Amino acid sequence: MSTSPLRVAVVGGGIGGAATANALLQRGMDVRLYEQAAALTEVGAGVAIQPNGVRMLRRLGLGDELIRSGARWIDPQFRRADGSYAAAMWPPELASQIEFYGMHRADLLAMFVDRLPADIVKAGHRCIGFEQDDEQAVITFANGVRTTADVVIAADGIHSNLQQFVIAPSAPLYSGSAAYRGVISAASVSWPPGAMRNWLGAGRHFLVFPVRAGLLINYVGFVTTDEPMKESWSARGDPSVLAREFAGWDPMVETIIAQVKTTFRWGLFDREPLATWTRGRLTLLGDAAHPMLPHVGQGANQAIEDAVALATVLSQADRKSAPRALLIYEQLRRERTAGVQRMSRVSGARYDASSGDLHTRDRKLDAQPQERAWVWNYDADAEAAAAAASL
Repeated sequence: MSTSPLRVAVVGGGIGGAATANALLQRGMDVRLYEQAAALTEVGAGVAIQPNGVRMLRRLGLGDELIRSGARWIDPQFRRADGSYAAAMWPPELASQIEFYGMHRADLLAMFVDRLPADIVKAGHRCIGFEQDDEQAVITFANGVRTTADVVIAADGIHSNLQQFVIAPSAPLYSGSAAYRGVISAASVSWPPGAMRNWLGAGRHFLVFPVRAGLLINYVGFVTTDEPMKESWSARGDPSVLAREFAGWDPMVETIIAQVKTTFRWGLFDREPLATWTRGRLTLLGDAAHPMLPHVGQGANQAIEDAVALATVLSQADRKSAPRALLIYEQLRRERTAGVQRMSRVSGARYDASSGDLHTRDRKLDAQPQERAWVWNYDADAEAAAAAASL
């Protein structure tokens, strides 16, 4: 194996791309991170870091930052629309074993970016072209810059510019639902520390959990609608419409919505899993590879798993074997993420059930620790190390 480090270009400076840059640097690779925006930023919304994501953050040396910036879930419950109890997300006897942390997306991104040397981050670089041969890959940017690399990682999101160089994009399928989201002060509604609540009603549900060390709460109101929606996290919503959608629900839901001054609305689109992620020296990661509905909260977690798994496999490769290493990464990750995509669809339908035996639904909610154990207990780093042994 060559002693010179692999030159890796990561395109996309969101959570998946920044996590990947950290994981690659940790393993001694020559990394550059390219972002089309003028700075690496995230939207004002929350994300749930689940046990499989927590495990990877600790491998990246970010466990202390997670505890400091996150808000651990200690009392996660499903409620009916009127506020009556439906199910716990896990039983009390498992509370010490299952770690969930609510994180503000901007705080999670900052955890990764703050660890990166300034000279590897290249903002203001919008990728417009890609080519490769047996020896290297070349990326072209709108500002006229061209750069070469041994490996290119497309972490450029759901509307990836690089995906087309691997496979035709999977058509977006409107799910029939939209989501309103934002954050408010936890103190403004006397939110109980460590509480997560997911209120479930016919054709809609309302999720709330703490972020930023418990100072804020993140809310997401999911509603059924036939109105055409943008697939964008930055489209403004109308708080008064949100209030009408959940009028008459548990008074706590109405109290939270009454505090909302600004909300964002986005249409929820599903996609079929891609048949392949890799072509030569280019591979896909995160939403560019496996966009998923948000109903199991695994999008960021799967991107972080991708990051660590890919870095672990590439750490055993050289310039000649890098394309084979990318195929090993894809083979390791593609089936797993497709399973999480399918689970997200099923969970959304379960949460918004409008007919049938809701007691049966509630028993299924109670069974989530068993149903999701294959997701939560997975060690992407260990699995990648075993897979890379064939290189």
